[in-house]
Amino acid sequence: MKREDAEAIAVRALGWLASDPDLCGVFLGASGASAGDLRAQASDPAFLGGVLDFIAMDDAWITAFCDAEGLPYDAPMRARAALPGGEAVHWT
Repeated sequence: MKREDAEAIAVRALGWLASDPDLCGVFLGASGASAGDLRAQASDPAFLGGVLDFIAMDDAWITAFCDAEGLPYDAPMRARAALPGGEAVHWT
């Protein structure tokens, strides 16, 4: 996946997350980000990777996001792999 496409999916994930006040509150608490950070860091690929990492913590969140956005269920993880910190680690 191209980085631009990955960023677009992550921005959509951020918008989806922000539209759910309860889940957004969980994200803010877990990440230490503020509501202002959501806007200020929406163009930061590393922050967007963190958004995808958060959503990937729960299959129900991935399913709900993908269903809402009309994306295949593997799209968030493919996008995550294309953003900073998402590279596959080879330990051997």
